[in-house]
Amino acid sequence: MKVLFIGSRLYDDVAYHVDKLDIESIITESNENAPNLDLPGKYFIVPRGMDEPARIAVQEEVDGIVPLLGIDPPLMNVAVMKEEIEASHGIPVISSNVNAVAIASDKIKTKEFFKSIGIDVPEAKVVKKEDFSNEEEFLDILGFSYPIVLKQGEGQGGKDICITSDYGDVVSYFENFNQSLVENFIEGAEVSIEVVGWNGEYLPLVPVYKGDTSLEGIHPIKRLRYGPCDFEGISNEQFRQLAKKIAVNLKSEGTIDMDLIYSREENKVYAIEINTRPSGTRYLSYACSDLNPLNLLVDIAIGDFDVEALEEKMKHYCCLEIPIGNYEGPAPQEPLKEYVNGNFIVHGPEGYQRITIRGKTREETLKIAKELTGNDYSIGE
Repeated sequence: MKVLFIGSRLYDDVAYHVDKLDIESIITESNENAPNLDLPGKYFIVPRGMDEPARIAVQEEVDGIVPLLGIDPPLMNVAVMKEEIEASHGIPVISSNVNAVAIASDKIKTKEFFKSIGIDVPEAKVVKKEDFSNEEEFLDILGFSYPIVLKQGEGQGGKDICITSDYGDVVSYFENFNQSLVENFIEGAEVSIEVVGWNGEYLPLVPVYKGDTSLEGIHPIKRLRYGPCDFEGISNEQFRQLAKKIAVNLKSEGTIDMDLIYSREENKVYAIEINTRPSGTRYLSYACSDLNPLNLLVDIAIGDFDVEALEEKMKHYCCLEIPIGNYEGPAPQEPLKEYVNGNFIVHGPEGYQRITIRGKTREETLKIAKELTGNDYSIGE
């Protein structure tokens, strides 16, 4: 079997799995200095865009294409290429289609989508700069009060988001933007869950906890994160079924993740966003379930995706992910991005590294974390 991967930065996440399956691998990459170009069987440096990856896929007669892109801007181009090459050459592209990407990439459309399928969302209004001239008019337009979240329709990683209880921040925000989606701030636990899907079959993985919402707007990547969730008022299976409902109605393919907020006070889940790309919580998903989301994309590309069998195969570990800056503990065992011979994975660029640890129980996980870092941690409410 032969698989083309678009982008090399995440390829080390799947390299061991690809080699184990004896897949002939090809990478297309626009940056000649990108990492991991020494790992595939062959690579091509190409201009930005999807024209060359599509041409090379046809030229090399690949069996499937797996985009390994961790950022949003190229996703629509990938979706357009997917629809064209699947229709004209029958080469499966393991990613979402144009409609799914269009919904997920626009926060306003995402909110409308959630509401259309009966999923709760924070109360919100789209407000334009010219709609108000003072605080009273602003709050009257909203119909709800502080704290609030101001955000743009597009963007990832907390970009262009302001959480505030101060009208002065509102004025400052609208000095930079002519329009904003303004949401009611929900106090609760931030949860992510990934769903892998293909041909109408969907496998929700494990809900992972990313910390509580904060008026300081601390990005989840700077917090301790753990899985699976352990809330008294809602089961993890309820989270999984909610995620599956979203994926089924979105008709997504490949891997997606969704950001949710669980309000303990209301015992209610609010849907926030969908990402139609590899998730920033994928190491947590993998640690908990023993199913590597990106490896599953490779399996789909070679025609091996059996949801019922994967449900049976799914394990139930506890995991903890810690931001460590630069890891200085014991060296991870080979292969570095797999749990084959070890109980932790170090990942991320220098200065921003994280360590994801797993154990059979919470106690075992915390013990491993202390051995690796010398610090005491806690998991759970």
